Parts: sequence; structure tokens; C-alpha cells
Amino acid sequence: MIKLPVEFESRMKTMLGTDYDSFINCYSLPPVRGLRVNTLKISKDDFLKLCPWETKQADTLDEGLILLREAEHIGTHPYHIAGLFYMQEPSAMSVIDRADIRPSMRVLDMCAAPGGKSGGVAARMSGSGVIVSNEIVPSRAKLLAQNLERLGVMNSVVTCARPDVISSAFPQYFDRVLVDAPCSGEGMFRKDETAIAEWSPEHVRTCALRQRAILESAAECVIVGGKLIYSTCTFSYEENEGVIESFLNEHQEFELECMDRLYPHTSYGEGHFVARLVRIDDESGSNHARRSAAEAPRKHGGSGSPVPFACSIDKKSFSIVHSFLEDTFMRTPNEHELLPRTHLTDDGRVLYVPFEIGSAVKKLRIISFGTEIGSICKGRLKPSHSIFMCSKGFTARNGVYLSSDCAEMRTFLSGNVISVDKSLKGYLPVYADGFTVGFGKAVDGTLKNHLPKGLRVASLR
Repeated sequence: MIKLPVEFESRMKTMLGTDYDSFINCYSLPPVRGLRVNTLKISKDDFLKLCPWETKQADTLDEGLILLREAEHIGTHPYHIAGLFYMQEPSAMSVIDRADIRPSMRVLDMCAAPGGKSGGVAARMSGSGVIVSNEIVPSRAKLLAQNLERLGVMNSVVTCARPDVISSAFPQYFDRVLVDAPCSGEGMFRKDETAIAEWSPEHVRTCALRQRAILESAAECVIVGGKLIYSTCTFSYEENEGVIESFLNEHQEFELECMDRLYPHTSYGEGHFVARLVRIDDESGSNHARRSAAEAPRKHGGSGSPVPFACSIDKKSFSIVHSFLEDTFMRTPNEHELLPRTHLTDDGRVLYVPFEIGSAVKKLRIISFGTEIGSICKGRLKPSHSIFMCSKGFTARNGVYLSSDCAEMRTFLSGNVISVDKSLKGYLPVYADGFTVGFGKAVDGTLKNHLPKGLRVASLR
């Protein structure tokens, strides 16, 4: 049995009453592991047909599955590298369901790293609209961008900014704002001894103050008729209902729609709290008719390029890009759709941006923006990993088709060259059972490996 803080046990006894024994007995059991099927790339039914692990349905999300047995090396499996699924704590998946996401929305995930909730939200957006995924810690923001790239999310902006900076840039702009707030992590106790060591009543109170400040900034970004989703992976009243009640007492323009607590003895997973609020009025208190997100007024951020560090692509550069895309892919946006969505950065990178966002995004530190097609050097386009991993709009003409469990796949994912048919030329995606894991360049029967070094796997079984 895990040794838990005495103050924590005492508080949970008071909160749970007769349910306490069921709750505390969970700590003698192993943590529950889950995964979310990435429906941007594969349907749940199709994933289940090829899934090599024993699973059952999660009770928190239709796309969620519970692993019934230990799955060794699942993070280095080709299906994971291909972005077919995301390893996610099962009760945390409830936030995706409660967010009530629809295509074409504008969504902000204020505390997004490592990307599980952003990825789930993006999947439900089906490639339309825009999701701004923010993380204040630079190293975690880069990990967030990498995860969204692997999942094939094309309509995202990854930022690294303080919540108050975001709220000043985008007042009443988003249809949905998610705040998965940093917390005392009581829901992590069963699988993380560090969370136990760092816990104290003072830490709980400090977290509640920080959560309230983040929620204040997040609320400013919600349009009238839009929704604010607040969640934590902790059980304390101060960090959950206390934060929501305090916020609602000072913000009459919001109403509570639903609020849920998940415990390890009542649901698959480690436990979570989620509340959904709707903005019914503007800040002045004047009443507005309740509107759907699609009907809500839009506050545009001005004219000019939607990419703060890029300009509209020139004709010569676009010709290079367009020729590469036509030669490499058999299904792409047509030239008239592609041109206004293609932008060239100062350092020669070409971005595909299939969404609109106000120019106020210039106030934020940008980690990634849309999908990077590649970079232009000496009149040629060197493609990026992103363009081959994206999930919608690009289908390659040719590729290297491998079984997920063959020796050549292990060789490729470790970063080495592999032999290919001599008829294959140029840049090609590499498929694991039909799903892209990376790309290389075919020259004289050899595929030179272009899998990013940070994604290479040292050894696979």
C-alpha cells in the first residue's frame, strides 16, 4: 500500500464518508493505463481491428480505451509513432467530452502541454477551425508542438505565453477555452511518488490562488455564448469547487452548466475534476440572446499576414512549392486554395495555414504555426516531417510500404538507411501497415533516412 499524507487521508475521509474505504483500497491496485484513438488518422473501429493490445472501452470518452494488460514498448510502437493513438490517463479524457467541441470552432487550450487534451479536441474539430495550444514553459511547449505534429493536427498554433498576455491579445475571441490547471496532483498519487512528496496543505492553497488567476485570464477570452472548461487532476475542494464558486461569485456573466468529480473507485483512471461554464453576458452585464458559437460575433485582429513571422509567398517560391506538392502528392488543395494559405518565413520555411486568426497573435511567442511544408534552398524544396505526418489534404503518390513488425521498419525507426526498389525516386513517406511514420529520400535503391533525430528509436522489439 502506498503511504499517503496523513492530512490528505483525513480530508478524504471527511469528503467521502462511507465511500472512503472503496477509495483508499484503490491505492493497493496498479494504476489504470489508457489510450485515446486519434480519429484524425483512423476510426476507432479500424484501430480495434489492428490493435495488438488487449483493451476495453473507457467510460469517459468514446474514443478512449483501457489497456487490460501491461503493454511493453507501446511508446515506441510504429502505430504510436504514426500518431494513431495518444497515451492518456483515462479520467483526463473526460475533459474532451465535456468541452462540447464541434468543427469550425475557435478553441484555446490555455495549459496544453503535453498535448493530450489539445489532440483530442483537434480530432473532434476534424481539421476545421483553429486551436491555439499554449504552454508557458518553453521546453514543454516544444514537446506539445511535437505531439500535435505526430497526431497530424494541421489547424493549430502552439504558443508559449503567460495567460494574461493571451487574454490581452484575444478578448472575447474563442468559442471554447480549456484550462487544465496546474494543481497539487492528488490524482497522480497512485503512479507518481514525487506528487506525494511535494504535497502539503500549503501547496494546495498556493495552487488554488494560481488556478484562480489563470481562470480569470482565460475567462476574458470567451465569446458570449462560448464555454469555459476548467479541470484538475486533484481532489481538494479548494482547487475545484472552491475555485469555481469564487469565480462565479465575481462573474455574473458566467453560469455553471455542469460539474463532475471522478475518483479511482468510481471510474477508470486516477481521478479528475471538470466544470463547464457558459458566458451569457458581456462584461458590462448587458443581456445578449444566447447564441451558438457559429452565430457569435467575431472580433478580427486587423489586416495583413495571419502569420506574424512570415509573409505571403512570392510567385517564384510558390511555383517551387506547388511543383513539389504535385509531384509528391496525388491529392492536395488546388492552386487557388493553396496560394492564400501558403506563407514564407524570413528563414525560408514554407508554412501551410488552413485557418484564419487575428493579427493580435503577433503579441505571443509562437512555437509552431499550421503545418510546415519544408524549406526552400537553392531553388529547391526540402520537405519537412510535418507535411508527411499531416492527416488531411495530402495523399502521397508513392511510398515505402512496410509491415509494422518487420526488420526494415525497426531499421528505419532507428534512423538508418533501408533498401528500396530502384524505381522509387525522390522524397517518399514510409508506411507502417499503411500509416505514415516518417520519410526519406530514395536514391539508387537506397532510402536516405529523414526521420528527425529526436524521434528515432534506439531499439525496438
